[in-house]
Amino acid sequence: MNNRRFARTAGWLVLPCVVAAGVLAWYVTRQPASPFEQQQSTSFDPALVSRGEYVARVSDCVACHSLPGKTPFAGGLEMATPLGAIHATNITPDREHGIGTYSLADFDRAVRHGVAPGGRRLYPAMPYPSYVKLSDDDIQALYAFFMKGVQPANEPNLPSDIPWPLNLRWPIALWNGVFAPTATYAAKPGQDALWNRGAYIVQGPGHCGSCHTPRGLAFNEKALDESGAPFLAGALLDGWYAPSLRQDHNTGLGRWSEEQIVQFLKTGRNQHAVVYGSMTEAFNNSTQFMQDDDLAAIARYLKSLPGDPQRDGSPWQYQAVTARSDAPGAHTYATRCASCHGLDGKGQPDWMPPLAGATSALATENASAINITLNGSQRVVTAGMPDAYRMPAFREQLSDQEIADVLSYVRGTWGNHGGAVDAKAVSKLRGHTDPASSSPIILHMR
Repeated sequence: MNNRRFARTAGWLVLPCVVAAGVLAWYVTRQPASPFEQQQSTSFDPALVSRGEYVARVSDCVACHSLPGKTPFAGGLEMATPLGAIHATNITPDREHGIGTYSLADFDRAVRHGVAPGGRRLYPAMPYPSYVKLSDDDIQALYAFFMKGVQPANEPNLPSDIPWPLNLRWPIALWNGVFAPTATYAAKPGQDALWNRGAYIVQGPGHCGSCHTPRGLAFNEKALDESGAPFLAGALLDGWYAPSLRQDHNTGLGRWSEEQIVQFLKTGRNQHAVVYGSMTEAFNNSTQFMQDDDLAAIARYLKSLPGDPQRDGSPWQYQAVTARSDAPGAHTYATRCASCHGLDGKGQPDWMPPLAGATSALATENASAINITLNGSQRVVTAGMPDAYRMPAFREQLSDQEIADVLSYVRGTWGNHGGAVDAKAVSKLRGHTDPASSSPIILHMR
């Protein structure tokens, strides 16, 4: 009697488990719908291919899928994740290792939903939570470019270093269900065409939030558009602090005009700053190629995002100081830094950026200040010509304590209030970063 009761109870327990397992299996293996599912033929008109090249520039596809000296889009770039290293894949039209066998629907699902043919889930290092906002027209143009405007590369893809079982990809489907949007960008009726174009680029192809928006415990961006206060509020990423792109006076764009934002994206510099760190690569391969109207649209949208005085702190104001030769780091600054940045910290705009009022000297995160002092900066390449002015690396010339002292001096002088730097923080980044290449890093897509 007891055995029959146990079997009956077990049966009732097994049934919902089987149903749940079936639903889970269906959910994680299903293919997202694509508007191109029934499209049998695709136009590769030269004008469409050219348009696709521009969309690829705006989307900065070369940043992850190319390596200097290698065929563009052949993959291979190593990207660190909390679970281990992964490598960007070959997205040339090579039929063996690339995407040469992809239909337009396959391409759409991979780009906008992170699902490769066969249901294989892509890691969200591929910014499909942003790319999902791409319009159908831009997806078709991108597909035309990658199929007809990119040279095939017979370059095998590199396996990830993520160990089993962490390398199982089906849980990504659950992550997508919670954190990844599914709709393309919809214009806001209360905003004009310029604002909407800027919002589309920033949120979608430009995927600015991938670097500039803080992430949650599940490594999700805490907000994906202007409806969330964390959107573009600044984030620490790969040893650099990507600053706020909101109207924060100290750590954002509060002191920048729309024209100065356009100048920065177009030329790599303005009176406030010069591109460095990860932004150098984005400038070299993406923003300088954008049309002026699109840059103006980006500036208009970014200037509409309010700052947060509570997070940002008291507005910075320049404070003139007399020579502080007795302060730790002052002598190092005078002998190593002042020739470019000035004893007054004002630099030589638009060529040598000021350190007085610099975001890196006002943000509580000190990673960018340490990183660029240790490793210098990549060269800025404008119109094919490398910049003659470049921040040198001091990792071989200065000790951890000397770097900590000089940065503490910079972050506490001229009204800067970013806070002191500890030598242990310098030592940690020294061990996890490499000197920036002095060679121009720019990829010619065709």
